[in-house]
Amino acid sequence: MRTEVQPAKAALNVGSVVQVFALALVIAALSEWLGPLPISLGVGKVVLLPMIWALLIGLVLGLLRKRMPGPLQLSLYSQNLAAAVLSCALFLFIAKLGLLVGGSLPKLAEVGWGLVLQELGNLVGCVALGMPVALLLGIKREAIGATFSIGREPGLAIIGERFGMDSPEGRGVLAEYITGTLIGAIFISLLAGFVSSLNIFHPLALGMGAGVGSGSMTAAAVGAIAAQHPEMSDQIATFAAAANLIATTVGTYLTLFISLPLALRAYQWLEPILGRKRKQAVVEQAVDLSAAKDEEQAQVPALGLGMRFACWVLVGVMVLIGNRIGHGVPVMDALPGVLLIIAAVFVGDLIYVGTRRMLPAVCWISFIAMAMTFPLTPYAAEVAALTGKVNFLAMITPMLTFAGLSLAKDIPAFRRLGWRIVVVSLLANAGVFLAATLIAQTFVHTL
Repeated sequence: MRTEVQPAKAALNVGSVVQVFALALVIAALSEWLGPLPISLGVGKVVLLPMIWALLIGLVLGLLRKRMPGPLQLSLYSQNLAAAVLSCALFLFIAKLGLLVGGSLPKLAEVGWGLVLQELGNLVGCVALGMPVALLLGIKREAIGATFSIGREPGLAIIGERFGMDSPEGRGVLAEYITGTLIGAIFISLLAGFVSSLNIFHPLALGMGAGVGSGSMTAAAVGAIAAQHPEMSDQIATFAAAANLIATTVGTYLTLFISLPLALRAYQWLEPILGRKRKQAVVEQAVDLSAAKDEEQAQVPALGLGMRFACWVLVGVMVLIGNRIGHGVPVMDALPGVLLIIAAVFVGDLIYVGTRRMLPAVCWISFIAMAMTFPLTPYAAEVAALTGKVNFLAMITPMLTFAGLSLAKDIPAFRRLGWRIVVVSLLANAGVFLAATLIAQTFVHTL
């Protein structure tokens, strides 16, 4: 098995930090000002929310960076910095969801098995929808890596350990990873919004389906569903957060012991039927992240605790501004809630580091946030009231702003994937959402 070369950690460039946050602030504020744009598609509709505007504007700036004036030229370092800030900033969204969950634990208990069993949709949906199409398109063993999960970091680790990243399975999971990174949030947002507009599924079932185990994709899906059902937005976010927590904590182990063996067995069963007479499609070796993005990975900013705290504060400012522009909440009214969210993230991150990273940081942050609004906790009602003034949709826009500013660096690798593997990757993501929603529907229809 080839040993992966770890990217070098670069010292922070103050100029790039100022540039990235200044651009993000302007883009997020502009996107909130533009507001949602509903588009009718006959039987249903999709809504282009501010978060999608933010992602697209950031992506365009990155793609046209060489044609932009100096202050708007996003270097590869700045794009990597935006990606690092995104990973850090998503903790604020996780904390907000945890605060919603804490006060709703009795309600969640009513569909307890639904929350657990909907995770089966995450395990089988990607294989059920993605594998047959992959084989019909002529993709061979790459289909295993591309369809056994949504292909985030745990998926890379599982396939790398089992098959090696130079294997066909490794190329498949890398293709899924790049596709999800580049267009996963846009795709799941449009899909979730369209499915929600059909009024086939209960909004809470859709919320549980949105908890796919990826912070940015969950945020995008929740935002799209809530836009279709604004009267239930907090409940949708609550159920999505609970489902996402399950996917984050035990989902990796279930993926290893259930969905990967299922993908292998499905390939053995279906390939002789669907794929034997198909001309093999080539997924290029150059899809390997370490080969395709050497230049981009040469400088990965290292965010220490001080810089992470600064990121949370600066993103908090963006949330306050977006909350004012997009949702009409005065800055001073929402400020205490934002400070409480930052506090939950800070404490959770300290525990994460102090326990030597035994559990993912998102788990600790979720636990801290849930405890703050749990009905038996002192001042839980006051905390819930203060943080309730921070609209969770206002928190999603800054997250996807940083995602957009970071995406252009992935375009070269994305171009090498070929349309077949992109289609398969998107279908795998769709399968996760749809299957989990379908299972959850059987448990929430009476709520």
